[in-house]
Amino acid sequence: MDLALGPLRTLEAIARHGSFSRAARELNLTQPAVSMQIAQLERRLGLPLLERVGKRAFPTRAGEVLLAHAGRAFRELQAGMEHVQQLRGVVAGRVRLGTSASISVYLLPRALGRFRARFPAIDLVVVTGTASEVARGLVANDLDVGLVSLPLRDRELAVTPFYRDELVAIAPPVPRWRRHGAIAAAELAEHPLILFDRGSTVRREIDAWFAHAGVTARAAMELGNTEAMKKFVEAGLGLSVTSEFSVKADVAERRLAAMRLSPSLTRQIGLVRRRDKPVAPPLAAFLDALEDLRTALTRQR
Repeated sequence: MDLALGPLRTLEAIARHGSFSRAARELNLTQPAVSMQIAQLERRLGLPLLERVGKRAFPTRAGEVLLAHAGRAFRELQAGMEHVQQLRGVVAGRVRLGTSASISVYLLPRALGRFRARFPAIDLVVVTGTASEVARGLVANDLDVGLVSLPLRDRELAVTPFYRDELVAIAPPVPRWRRHGAIAAAELAEHPLILFDRGSTVRREIDAWFAHAGVTARAAMELGNTEAMKKFVEAGLGLSVTSEFSVKADVAERRLAAMRLSPSLTRQIGLVRRRDKPVAPPLAAFLDALEDLRTALTRQR
């Protein structure tokens, strides 16, 4: 029994989005065309592949089995296309990177720009999320590589230290804070604090730093966006703790003041991959680009 790739890709998109309409938009098809492809596929196989629950669509057991095999077929086909391109002297394909919003904004842009200029035939997809979300994407093979805050523990994942990031306290750029030396937890806790959302990796490290000093710190605001935190601090609404690399430009332009923490607090950023994932030419090229970035960051310290 021959099955065309088109309907299988449609089935995969519906299962991933849980929606016929979203799958149609991704595939640049009409929703009736998507429904017709699934109906034809189900008639061909003689079993329902999707079931609707409310407005969402979920794969049936038959759908899950078919998608598991189709996923392996898609990966093999992609690998074959990449190796054919390599025979032409072209590195082509797709690399899917999972990382945090702050890393994608403050560490990666220049490196990704150079990578795109050097390898224009590689389609680079960047997905942002928490470290645990990136880990799930890697395990599910929805992502090829992750760059996230550690610790991250999963037996299926290989973790390599990438960059040690120092956390600093930030304040409005008034003389009091610009002339301030390192700041201790007790003094920092005397001020309104604008911190990352509770449950994030960096917030857990900040809370542990306060706890180690025997200080209870209450967040006046909890935000998931570093840029918003910086704007609120600049406006005089409180102090915050964030990555040194995320405020370098703001401190240089005197929009913010930064103070080292006493004792110092660092977080380890790691490069994460599935242990059993083959390194295809596009991924190998991207890993080389990340190594160049790591070397450059180390020199800047």
